Amino acid sequence: MAKKVLFINQEIAPFVPESELSIMGRDLPQAVQEKGFEIRPFMPKWGTINERRGQLHEVKRLSGMNLIIDDTDHPLVIKVASIPTSRIQVYFIDNEDYFMKRKMETDESGEEYPDNGERAIFFARGVIEAVKKQGWAPDIIQCQGWMGAVIPFYVKEACKDEPSFANTKVVTSLFATHLMGELGESFKRCVDYREATADLLDKYDQKFDFIQLGKMAIDYSDGVVQASPDVNADLLSYVAEKNVPLLPYPGETGYGEAYADFYNKLTE
Repeated sequence: MAKKVLFINQEIAPFVPESELSIMGRDLPQAVQEKGFEIRPFMPKWGTINERRGQLHEVKRLSGMNLIIDDTDHPLVIKVASIPTSRIQVYFIDNEDYFMKRKMETDESGEEYPDNGERAIFFARGVIEAVKKQGWAPDIIQCQGWMGAVIPFYVKEACKDEPSFANTKVVTSLFATHLMGELGESFKRCVDYREATADLLDKYDQKFDFIQLGKMAIDYSDGVVQASPDVNADLLSYVAEKNVPLLPYPGETGYGEAYADFYNKLTE
């Protein structure tokens, strides 16, 4: 039986402009699928995505749930579309407060959104609820980009007894780019989800920024990929210090076999 890989992508081309992240978000699932894995990619439905051009449509059977974050109900909307070149289906997590009519990391003035941490929390919980509703139990979860960095924490703490995730291995990819702002108290206030509680984050710096978010992802991952040649040195040192299995930078092309071997070793 084919092993299942759930891709948590921050960006996927052509739904957003091409970048290191969006090209990897598009190409890696296809490369892994060609190695015999069953794949399912998710990404945020950023407000910059043209739904008509991308032919997105809502998946009614998965939408309709409210996620409570910071004592506020936030409706979860899930949409789907296919990548034209590969016909791979992509699922989109949407919400009026966090994504509709809003750009990705920064606003029109180039300022980082102050609720980026909350947006990552909503996205992570939205993916988890959608996968549970689909009854699809991934063997591997591959997280790419800071928007997926909360997933390892939730899978290992909040979902450890969930049939969909009990045996799942989580892999985090580290890229060269990261945001500079702090997630601060609002992130810790909003992160609580079942057994994944804010007090578990006390070991990280009080000024909880995107480097600390990366360290949290590493701590709760079963494997790490150096996805860029120029990854933050502190995070790479942290991977070595924590003795987490690492796939060194596998190159810009032809990396499908390296990922497939890494996944197979983690799930032996």
